[in-house]
Amino acid sequence: MSEPTTTPSAPASATPDGPPTAAPPADDRSTLKRLFSSTAGRNIGLVIALALLVVVGAVTAGENFMNYDNFLVIARLASVIGVVAVGVTFVITAGGIDLSVGSVLGLSSVVASLGAIQTAADGFWPLMVFVAIAVGVLAGLTNGFIIAYGKVVAFMATLAMLVAARGLAELISQRQTQVVNNDGFLDFFRGDLLGVSWVVWIFALVAVGGWFLLNRTTFGRRTVAIGGNATAARLAGVNVRRHTVYLYMLAGACAGIAATMLLSRTTAGTSTHGQLYELDAIAAVVVGGTLLVGGRGTIGGTVLGVLLFSTLTNVFTQNNLSTSVQLVAKGVIIVGAVMLQQRFANREGGSPSP
Repeated sequence: MSEPTTTPSAPASATPDGPPTAAPPADDRSTLKRLFSSTAGRNIGLVIALALLVVVGAVTAGENFMNYDNFLVIARLASVIGVVAVGVTFVITAGGIDLSVGSVLGLSSVVASLGAIQTAADGFWPLMVFVAIAVGVLAGLTNGFIIAYGKVVAFMATLAMLVAARGLAELISQRQTQVVNNDGFLDFFRGDLLGVSWVVWIFALVAVGGWFLLNRTTFGRRTVAIGGNATAARLAGVNVRRHTVYLYMLAGACAGIAATMLLSRTTAGTSTHGQLYELDAIAAVVVGGTLLVGGRGTIGGTVLGVLLFSTLTNVFTQNNLSTSVQLVAKGVIIVGAVMLQQRFANREGGSPSP
């Protein structure tokens, strides 16, 4: 008579004085892993990093850092780059890149501050805002058309726009600074609501609108789908080329909005506005958790990334440290964020991490 065979079951540990006890479930570790791999988990890490920076600022600068006015300074400093970064988030989520947003910002500020525009806007200052946004949208349309229909690599197309927009701004302004003297325009943007500058409120509105567009609309779902697999998105019925044009127009519109905010802060339009802003915006987007290869984007992470860099700059300024040290610190943060992105991408793709 043969002995009955048994099949292996869930691991159990036997005790000498009692029945076997089941091993603890492995779901806890997988749940924790899923949490920290999610957008919320990554944002928690950014919040912790931001809180640590605040602690460093409080310890090293004391009351000069830990006061309401200084926090408003940090928010205003983050606002212009933040609006640009929201537009860049959409482009990168779709697997693209936009190196021209800084130059487009400068061009928008120059055109909006032209004497003829300011004279026409004397009785209706929103005309200056409309002109700045229109210039940004037109530049974005040009970028998108060249990339989507001209089949030029996004890096090269936007690099060309970076150079061309800066050169056009210099030609229009004749390399001179154009003073903004429209009182209605300056009074509005320098005003506040509930003690908070309108510039900060505009950043908040753009961020909320960007979050809703990316997470709660078909436009956002198509953006993520294109970044994940453009061929599959096209086969699913998404007009990839047309959507790409829309994305670059959106980035250009954000650059135009940021131009009006910078005009109000500096009271001048110049071709030098927005220099290297594209790098700061891309850095904030990457640190915030948006994948450079596309397929995943987070507006909340971008906002935290912008605030992180803005707070870092403020802490360094409060302690009279050189801008060179600031750049080194930013570089370290960016490299660390990209390395974490690669590790998360490997885990989600099932490939072993190095």
